[in-house]
Amino acid sequence: MRRVLVLRHMDEDGPGRFGDFLRDDGFAIDCVNVHRGEYLPSLAPYDFMYVLGGAMDVWEEEQHPWLAAEKAAIREWVEKRARPFLGVCLGHQLLAEALGGKVDLAGEAEIGVFDITLNGGGKEHAMASGLPSAAKVTQWHHAEVKTLPEGATVFASSKASAVQAMIVGDCALGIQFHAEWKNEFIASWALLPSYATAMEKALGPGAHARLVADAAAIMPAYHAFARGLYDNLMRLARVRVPA
Repeated sequence: MRRVLVLRHMDEDGPGRFGDFLRDDGFAIDCVNVHRGEYLPSLAPYDFMYVLGGAMDVWEEEQHPWLAAEKAAIREWVEKRARPFLGVCLGHQLLAEALGGKVDLAGEAEIGVFDITLNGGGKEHAMASGLPSAAKVTQWHHAEVKTLPEGATVFASSKASAVQAMIVGDCALGIQFHAEWKNEFIASWALLPSYATAMEKALGPGAHARLVADAAAIMPAYHAFARGLYDNLMRLARVRVPA
C-alpha cells in the first residue's frame, strides 16, 4: 500500500479534506507530531509528503528546535526524491524556507474568508487545469513567503499576499490558504477556547460565529477547488494518469 507522511504541528489539527482525498486514492496515512518531538522516520518508504499548518513561525528554531530537522526533511524530499509534496500555511512557508526562499511577517494578517486569483506563470501552468481563475478561500496567517525559492512559480495571490500558492517543479505545491478545512473542523473551535480567543482578539466579538457562517457559504465551491488542486498535483507528479 502507498503511504503518506503527514507532519503535524498542533494537536487539534489534522489532514482534513486532503486526507480524505488521499485515503480515497488508497494511501495509508502516517502522522508524525513534530511539535511533540516525535522522531522523523526515514523518508524512503513514503510516496507523498503532506505538511500541515501551525501557530509557530518558520524562523523560531530556538523555541522549536525540530524546525531545522523538518526543513532538512522537506529539502531532501523535494530536491532529492522529487516525490509529491503538499504544504498548507506553515507547511507552505516551510517549503519556501527549506529550498532557499524567505518568509517574514506579513504586511497584513488574513483571518477569515478571502479572495484569491490565479496569476503570473501559475495561470498558464498545468496546475491550473480546470480551475476557476478566482476562488474564495479560508485563511489564518500573519506570516507569508516574501522571496520565492529558486525554480518556484507563483500560482495564486490575494490582495494582501503576493504568494498565496506556489509550485516547485511538477511535484511540490505550497498553499498559504487552508483548503483542508471542513465545516465541522471550523465549528469545533467553539470547544477550543484558545482558538476563539485568538480570533476575537484579532477580529472582535463574534468572530468565530462569523467565520463559521462565511465558510459554510463557500464550502461547496471550495471543496471542488481543493479537489481540482489535488487531482492536478497527482497527475503532474505522475501518481495518477489522466482519465
